[in-house]
Amino acid sequence: MQCHTRFPEGKEHRVPLSEGAVAVLQEVLQLRDDRAGDLVFPGQKRGKPLSDVALSKALHIAAGTKDVTVHGLRSTFRDWAAEETDYPREVAEMALAHAISNKVEAAYQRGDLFEKRREMMTG
Repeated sequence: MQCHTRFPEGKEHRVPLSEGAVAVLQEVLQLRDDRAGDLVFPGQKRGKPLSDVALSKALHIAAGTKDVTVHGLRSTFRDWAAEETDYPREVAEMALAHAISNKVEAAYQRGDLFEKRREMMTG
């Protein structure tokens, strides 16, 4: 299974979902109300996503400390991918939805390495 997200600049990012992630989303689905729209994590205002402040607060509560950040989780993932897997750098960068800075390379990289990302996330 997969989910799609769209960045403010209009670029779509597909995310492979594990069975566990799908199970969590099915549980969350039961808690949604009509203000959520198509958002998985809606904010206080109808049609608006959860704010970065609310996300940080939830992370701090879940971790039991304020010594964690969303960026830190992304950094930890990147370290794990580099140190614990044999997947190419490009696969981890694509999983984080990082843009390719080299304009020539970006022009030729049209795929999203979806199946390789799925393997990395479930393997």
